[in-house]
Amino acid sequence: MCHKLFIHTHRLGIRSLVLESSDNLRVTGFSLSLWQNAWRALDAVGVGDKLRHNHRRLHGIVTTSLVTGKQIAAKPFKSTENQEGIEIRCVQRTKVLEVLVNELPKETIRYCSKVVAIEESGFYKILHLADGTTIKTKVLIGCDGVNSLVAKWLGFKEPTFTGRFAIRGFAQFESNHGLELKFMQFFGKGVRVGVVPCNETQVHWFFTCVPSSQELKELKEDRAKLKPFVLKNLENMPSAVRACIEITNADGFLSYALRYRQAWDLMMGNVSKGNVCVGGDALHPMTPDLGQGACCALEDGIVLARCLAEAFSNEKEEEEVQFKKIEESLKKYTKERKWRAVDVTTTAYMLGSIQQAESKLVTFLRENILPAFMAGQYLKKAGYDCGKLNRY
Repeated sequence: MCHKLFIHTHRLGIRSLVLESSDNLRVTGFSLSLWQNAWRALDAVGVGDKLRHNHRRLHGIVTTSLVTGKQIAAKPFKSTENQEGIEIRCVQRTKVLEVLVNELPKETIRYCSKVVAIEESGFYKILHLADGTTIKTKVLIGCDGVNSLVAKWLGFKEPTFTGRFAIRGFAQFESNHGLELKFMQFFGKGVRVGVVPCNETQVHWFFTCVPSSQELKELKEDRAKLKPFVLKNLENMPSAVRACIEITNADGFLSYALRYRQAWDLMMGNVSKGNVCVGGDALHPMTPDLGQGACCALEDGIVLARCLAEAFSNEKEEEEVQFKKIEESLKKYTKERKWRAVDVTTTAYMLGSIQQAESKLVTFLRENILPAFMAGQYLKKAGYDCGKLNRY
């Protein structure tokens, strides 16, 4: 999130510094599902086409029941030749970060800079780093993930564990994988699976479940157990889909517990306070059931940069006047982003709960009444437009 945001501020002429805790460009995960709203944000800073080149556009979403084996929903992303439709591509995380970082001056990112404490000093904030150094800043933007120190400083609670566990992987085929260029998802019997081609030879896949406490302990302690665990739970999957998991190297698996920010915490919490705010996973950690985590982070960046540009339109203003404008700009950002975050995080949590429920009633509703509604939520949330960057 931080690299995305600071490209936006850099484009608007606002000097900024990214504090990265690791010693290099850190990548967690393999791929991102970037929907229409994310591409609007990327195009706003002129980098969209640099990512489109090696990542194919998907044609639709197909949902299949693991209980009956039947397809229960299908929704195209382009319904007629005269409609542009919804753009979604599965993009490698490393490619996204490389494109974003290459747009920034080298001195914009400072590595090995873990923030351990925040101190107030008049209008400014003093950041204390793990190596003992301090940095004085006019604006502090927390893009520091699910375990955000800045979010804690603002008073947010720890994200809530959903009881679900996710395993992800990335399959590299030597030749064409033979899958359709569609977002394919399967659910039922307590599990949810997704298979998303990036292009003709690369496929991103994910698996979520509700493991027992013993299974969870074993999966966390031994990465070698992740692959057989997934395959054991997907014995009835189509062979072409199982192949994506089977060819994934054992060290190519990523697992983590699914957490999210509850709606009440988002509604009542401080997204900003004075000259401090949060964005991305620090603001709205969410379950991956809509594929909107990274997309919403990109939206945050555009909106926040646009709001801050108003505050920095005249740097010759008196200090007190400028800090008042900074505070007002962050309040404006909060007003625009808070309810969007509540909407998306709540919808994602709801869909995940329905898709993995095992009760007979929910299974009946999921496979007979709700399929079109659930598939439609992907397109509805992706229709959001974060707008353009204004220059002052």
